[in-house]
Amino acid sequence: MIAAAKATALVFTITVLFSGPGSAAEDPALLKDLTAVIRLLDLPCDRVVKARREADNSHIASCGDGRRYRIFVSPEGRVVAKKL
Repeated sequence: MIAAAKATALVFTITVLFSGPGSAAEDPALLKDLTAVIRLLDLPCDRVVKARREADNSHIASCGDGRRYRIFVSPEGRVVAKKL
């Protein structure tokens, strides 16, 4: 049941995360969504404090603790966060 809830939350978050234009660095909702994605992928991040859109479906997220991740959707349709 927890896995299903995580999957549902992740799908919702990704839909919100990658829909529409906007200034990633200025959007508190996007920063919160990126934090949620990183945490759902079981990666360490206290909270995302800055984000930069790289391309469609790709963001660079900077955490308050100094960690940085590239978050994107893979060709298989999976959300991936790679540490930079």
